[in-house]
Amino acid sequence: MSTVEDEDALPLATAKPQKVRRRPLRRILLTLATQYVIIATIVGLSVAATLHYLVTPHVVANFEAIEAAFKRLPPR
Repeated sequence: MSTVEDEDALPLATAKPQKVRRRPLRRILLTLATQYVIIATIVGLSVAATLHYLVTPHVVANFEAIEAAFKRLPPR
């Protein structure tokens, strides 16, 4: 029994330890995804601010002008 155990243990003792492979692809994809989320957030906030402060008052002013024009029309 001891000879069988010695023979089984021999390849394990002489085998070189496996190299730990780093996975750069995972790090690269995580970096790209993080950059995408940051840029998408900045662009989204910029669009929302533009709509809120520039476009919405212009649209509301147009509708108020149309409403005032309809009020000046003579009744039918």
